[in-house]
Amino acid sequence: MKVLVTGGAGFIGAHVARHLVEAGREVVVLDDLSGGYSENVPAGANFVLGSSADPELVDELFREHGFQHVFHLAAYAAEGLSHFIRRFNYTNNVLGSVNVVNAAVRAETVERFVFASSIAVYGPAQAPMSEDVVPEPEDPYGIAKYAVELDLAAAQRMFGLDYTVFRPHNVYGELQNLADPYRNVIGIFMNQVMSGKPMTVFGDGLQTRAFTHIDDVAPVIARSIDVPAAANEVFNVGAETPHTVLDLANSVAHAFGVDEPEIDFLPARKEVVHAFSDHAKLHGVFGEEQAVPLEDGLRRMAEWAQEMGVQEPVRFESVEVLRNLPPSWAAGLTQTV
Repeated sequence: MKVLVTGGAGFIGAHVARHLVEAGREVVVLDDLSGGYSENVPAGANFVLGSSADPELVDELFREHGFQHVFHLAAYAAEGLSHFIRRFNYTNNVLGSVNVVNAAVRAETVERFVFASSIAVYGPAQAPMSEDVVPEPEDPYGIAKYAVELDLAAAQRMFGLDYTVFRPHNVYGELQNLADPYRNVIGIFMNQVMSGKPMTVFGDGLQTRAFTHIDDVAPVIARSIDVPAAANEVFNVGAETPHTVLDLANSVAHAFGVDEPEIDFLPARKEVVHAFSDHAKLHGVFGEEQAVPLEDGLRRMAEWAQEMGVQEPVRFESVEVLRNLPPSWAAGLTQTV
């Protein structure tokens, strides 16, 4: 059984690809390495360097392999930055997704199209956010993800392409890109602690999120193709317990043996204050398993991060709009258009 995993050199994609390989699937990974690393691709998977935004390459892969299942996990998932890279965001996160959907429809071999959406689709909905809430995304990243969800539903009605959508949130763990200064707050905090720098917190740090270890997400996504009841459904997936960003900063510091961390409070940015979701629907279909406690997950990731060492932050150079860009992100950048 041949499976395509887009974004399979990235954080979540690499873990999903590993579970698929271990389950005996024949896995092809497509990734442009814009946010991941080739060494993340699991042994046994066939790695193809390229982007889902390249329709000719995507079509070629489908013609060559005749995939039975697609895991479309490729995205540039910088929610806050998406306001300032709108064209890049929609090109990669919408048009890239459409290329894969088109190819899957034309192939007529795909039994299930699994898509990684985001809790960002909910916008300011009251937490805990449940799947019966009508999404009202507030940023271009969330808009892009919801657009693809709607497109998949339309493709199912028109062409019979079955899908499963997951809305993960605040996922962290081993293989996360520590060099990204715009997303994945735990990775940012860990890189700052290892660098001897203060941890940067936007606003007062009282925003709440439910931080989710990758082991609570990747296995569920990988086995969804074997769960008939998951077809043509949308699921929240992630941790149950919310924590403030300030509490998180202290917990990250403690994972490195730092008792009194230094925190640099930056001007607040426009973002949803409280974002965590309900998982009753997921548990009803997939069952409920013991989640990785935050302290254990942070310890495991900290041990891995120390093996990796300090990573020099890689700034996004193709910013399209500088207006209202947080000052800590804008330093040294020039507008590209």
